[in-house]
Amino acid sequence: MRTKAITILCTALLGLASAAPALGSDERNAEVVAADALILRPVLFGATVLGSAIFVVTLPIAAISKSVKSTAQALVVAPAEATFTRPLGDFD
Repeated sequence: MRTKAITILCTALLGLASAAPALGSDERNAEVVAADALILRPVLFGATVLGSAIFVVTLPIAAISKSVKSTAQALVVAPAEATFTRPLGDFD
């Protein structure tokens, strides 16, 4: 039993020691920023407009079920924040 535990521990340590760190960068790629500005932002703006229209249509139902705040957050606020407040090229 002890040999099995030592073997598992050694295997785990060997695996962790040989793992390569993820390569990350704070710099934003120019192509990613351009694609965000030219493609994604207009799509998100359309989603904000469409979500607002759907919210207006579903507002009576949301008011009856007392879920206006969560409905507004999902349909209007989240797409609007992604469109207007998120930095270009930042997808976190």
